[in-house]
Amino acid sequence: MMQPEQHFPEAFQICQKFNISDENMNEIVHRLTKEINMGLARDTHPRAVVKCFITYVQDLPTGKERGKYLALDLGGTNFRVLLVSLNSETDIDIVSKAFVISKELMVGPGKNLFAFIAECLAMFCKEQKIEKDNLPLGFTFSFPLKQIGINKGIMITWTKGFNCDGVVGKNVVELLQDAINHRGDLKVRIVAILNDTTGTLMTCAFTNRNCRIGLIVGTGTNACYVEKTINTEMLDGYQTSNKPNMIVNCEMGAFGDNGVLDFVRTSYDKVVDKQSINPKRQTFEKCISGMYLGELVRQVVVELMQKGLLFKGLSSDAINEKWRFETRFISEIESDPPGTYRNASMIMDQMGIRTNNELDLACLRYICQTISTRSAKLTSCALVCLINKMNAKDCSVGIDGGVYRFHPHFHNLLMENMNRMLKGSVKFELVVSEDGSGRGAALIAAVCA
Repeated sequence: MMQPEQHFPEAFQICQKFNISDENMNEIVHRLTKEINMGLARDTHPRAVVKCFITYVQDLPTGKERGKYLALDLGGTNFRVLLVSLNSETDIDIVSKAFVISKELMVGPGKNLFAFIAECLAMFCKEQKIEKDNLPLGFTFSFPLKQIGINKGIMITWTKGFNCDGVVGKNVVELLQDAINHRGDLKVRIVAILNDTTGTLMTCAFTNRNCRIGLIVGTGTNACYVEKTINTEMLDGYQTSNKPNMIVNCEMGAFGDNGVLDFVRTSYDKVVDKQSINPKRQTFEKCISGMYLGELVRQVVVELMQKGLLFKGLSSDAINEKWRFETRFISEIESDPPGTYRNASMIMDQMGIRTNNELDLACLRYICQTISTRSAKLTSCALVCLINKMNAKDCSVGIDGGVYRFHPHFHNLLMENMNRMLKGSVKFELVVSEDGSGRGAALIAAVCA
């Protein structure tokens, strides 16, 4: 077996900076717990970076929900419209259509974005002949949101490359409902707005009654969990609420924005942060999620190439272009069987670097493994923190997102690190939440309609 410290010592030295010790992982759990408590408490919420927004979703699915519901899932460069028919607990019929959001819409006026979404929704409903049915719709809006009701959500900030004027500080349900009503050819009522993490939890809970956490590890990262209502001080009347539980949207991607994660961040993280669209924000997310992992790998690779230590004598415009090395390449490179480098060679060929040098390709894979392992370790810290916070002894975690779904080892890395931290004190399972942001939106519409 190849020993990195012997075969590529300089890469090994750089990658060591990304290693997080067990001691540091426990410290991260401790610091995140403190930040979550600040987000939940009325006195400290205004200055908390992990906002812990209440979702107003207090009822989990019973498995007995029935009927037809619309869902709209906006969470990245694509969005989807879904028609979900709940016929029984095991018979769920879903028709969906995806639409691409152009770069111009992502950074243009907000009214153009919502007009486009309404247009696509109308097109879908006409195809399904339900445009006049006034069906309830659950709206998954996977950006930081302060909810002031089950169907009222105030936009806090854009992430994931979006930056539309006229949306921050506004009720996005109202913006979308106005765009729908303005058309005059569509009858739909938005009954709930939710984050994709909440939808992920709800979808998993429909079939796994002990699901208490929803996690996204995709383009961005975030988590929600079931908190005791008595601890959700931002809810008016929390002390006298007749419902014991509340799903809390952590907005965990912002963990570390106040510097508490600097002890595990590297110079490469700081470069990626600086060149991102939202510097000094979403610190935790930038260490974990699909939008950034590829660029972290590229930064390390380019430094080694410039020192003449990797892909010697080779260079290309592509490898030197920021953000060009995609996170999906990491999953593909790590999918090569041990001792083989077919995917790695093909990907570097795409990047303009043609080589079959196995030592160089092994080094590339080692860098990818380092970055993805750190992502999984940090994600494990977040899950252990939430499990401890709930004092759960038996818990399912619903997970969605491309990094979790497509990375060949991410699930096993989570299991390994969580088991090591929890020391067998908790029975838990990690479950792929099938279409959480789509099906989950419909389930919340069903629970709330």
